[in-house]
Amino acid sequence: MKARKHFALALALILVLAMVAPMGVLADDGAAEAETGALSGKAIGSGIAIGLAAAGGAIAMGLASGKATEGISRQPEANGQIRSTLMLSLVFIETAIIYALLVVILVIFVL
Repeated sequence: MKARKHFALALALILVLAMVAPMGVLADDGAAEAETGALSGKAIGSGIAIGLAAAGGAIAMGLASGKATEGISRQPEANGQIRSTLMLSLVFIETAIIYALLVVILVIFVL
């Protein structure tokens, strides 16, 4: 339980820093500097977003694989059904990560 609390605090700190860090960069010192600041703010935010999506997906995939392995070791006769369910679950998790990547690409190049 303590590890979850520390993880939540670290995640909150990262999100606050992601929101506050571009503020100083976006100061109105000139049009060119503001544009560069907006671009670097997008880069920082995009990097954090895809990093969190990849980390969350990796944790979810690890948990799913561990539980599937545990299930197969308990019921070896259900090997095929557990494996197919695992593969479908991994595809859905990876799809969510790919959607996050697409959003990040849109933020960088379109917005």
